[in-house]
Amino acid sequence: MLPPHRQGCDGQKDTRPGARWGTGPAVTLLRAFDLTLSFGSRTLFSNLELVIEEGERVGLVGVNGCGKSTLMKVLTGEVKADTGTMQVQKGMRVSHLAQEPTFTPGATPASELAVAQQALRDALDEYAQLSESLQHASDDRVLARLSALGETIEHLGGWDTAHESRKLLDRLGVDPATWDQPIETLSGGQKKRVAIARALLTHADLLMFDEPTNHLDAETVEWLEEEIDSRDSALLLVTHDRYFLDGLVDRIVEVEPHISDSQPGGLISYPGNYEAYLEQKFVSLENQKTGEHKRQQWIAQEVAWLRRGPKARRTKSKARIERARKLLSEKGFQRPRVPELQLAAAPRLSQTVIEAAHLKKSFGELKILDDVSVILQPGERLGLVGKNGAGKTTLIKTLLGEIPPDSGTVRLGPKTRVVHYDQLRTALDEEKTVFEAAWDDDWVTLGDKKMRLAEYLDDLLFPVPMQRMKVKGLSGGERNRLLLARLFLEGANVLVLDEPTNDLDLVTLNVLERLLMQFSGAVLLVTHDRYFLDKVATALLVFEGEGKVVRYEGNYDLYRRLTAGGKKGGAPQLEGGLVAAPEKSPRKGKR
Repeated sequence: MLPPHRQGCDGQKDTRPGARWGTGPAVTLLRAFDLTLSFGSRTLFSNLELVIEEGERVGLVGVNGCGKSTLMKVLTGEVKADTGTMQVQKGMRVSHLAQEPTFTPGATPASELAVAQQALRDALDEYAQLSESLQHASDDRVLARLSALGETIEHLGGWDTAHESRKLLDRLGVDPATWDQPIETLSGGQKKRVAIARALLTHADLLMFDEPTNHLDAETVEWLEEEIDSRDSALLLVTHDRYFLDGLVDRIVEVEPHISDSQPGGLISYPGNYEAYLEQKFVSLENQKTGEHKRQQWIAQEVAWLRRGPKARRTKSKARIERARKLLSEKGFQRPRVPELQLAAAPRLSQTVIEAAHLKKSFGELKILDDVSVILQPGERLGLVGKNGAGKTTLIKTLLGEIPPDSGTVRLGPKTRVVHYDQLRTALDEEKTVFEAAWDDDWVTLGDKKMRLAEYLDDLLFPVPMQRMKVKGLSGGERNRLLLARLFLEGANVLVLDEPTNDLDLVTLNVLERLLMQFSGAVLLVTHDRYFLDKVATALLVFEGEGKVVRYEGNYDLYRRLTAGGKKGGAPQLEGGLVAAPEKSPRKGKR
């Protein structure tokens, strides 16, 4: 296994054999070095270096607030670093999908996609003009230019620009009726889909995708993974979807946050995908522990020697004394801090938690729920799966009494206490400080332990200076973590979580998974994160369209295996009658 390589602290480019596919000289698309950026008194990162080569797929990971999204904006020129240098390959095309995409005021999906294909349209227009000129006189230079333009047009997507736009919008689930509507009238999920189509249509040499799977259903996420995998573009990817990350990248770059001048952070490069990164990260931490143990032994020996008195010191060099004092003053190895999400005590559930029978709900001619029955039992973690707009959020709101069914009944048990995390995060006031928004008291109670709110927030990686910040100044993942922390203080025994994984870093996701798996109450969970469902869900409610909802026992992987044969038409059988999903074909151009 190749060792991780630190970038940004030693100024060295990663030149290890096997760091990218293939052989021969690598073409560097982008090189950034000595990047430093601060906001007020807060240094986000300092002296970072990052190199991305042609065809390389890089996953960018790190805790929320460490600067992943901002680093992407620096690399695209949207944000200017305080210091540093950027070098890019001449003629390189970059496409940036932001976490919260922006659009031209008044633009429609159709007009945005036309602009995305501007280079292709320009090439087509020039080709048409030159072809017209050849009707009057033949010219070798014109013929050569036509040949070059033909290659460019093929590289940029082909001759039918409108067809590719329609195909992408349709596959991403953008309603054709909205293609000519102002984008500001669309939902957040529809806007994200238009932005993805716009990014893909550029056929860029380098794709920079920041949380592309947010707002996408699991089926669309799988399609997007295959679509990106089939292209020759290099990729810089930020995502909380670990299956998506694992399937696409060949190198992980971890952003270590800047803590102080003595702990400046930096970038550490790990060859391989997400699974390989985890293995190398574990080995790295174990090696650091071993090194710290040896260091502590050395310190103990030096301290013992210093305490022997002046006679012993006269027999040793002054340099050793200074070295010992330096060792004593240094900070030793510390494991990376993780947010300590905790749940307040809640009453024990009765046998009846939530029971719904024969629910029907329609909006006009659109049938959302058709004779749907749901029973949620104590200790159960029920995942809701289906395309966007299939009715997952509608079912949740119906079960919680927020909207009435057209027919059918809903009954909550006498001891059922529900807390609802909605994907819009409406429970947070952006104008409040983190401290004010976290809770309504200076003290919190967790089980039989009472602690100060400031201490609780510090455990959640919101140190005192951050507690004075306004909520609107937090990153998306930090807001998400704050909202979860607030809701978990309410003493609920039923957690209803609608897309809780969006924007969370991988460490916090792991903490949330463990918390839910140890939770003694019941959980209703809406998420497109397949990895999260596989670890957490004990059963699924699958929305199959036209109001039909089917229950499957087990996690998402088991559901996909059970249904692969019917959808793919004859997938190979496994033991017990289960079916195996087909193997993914290697991506285009992969060597």
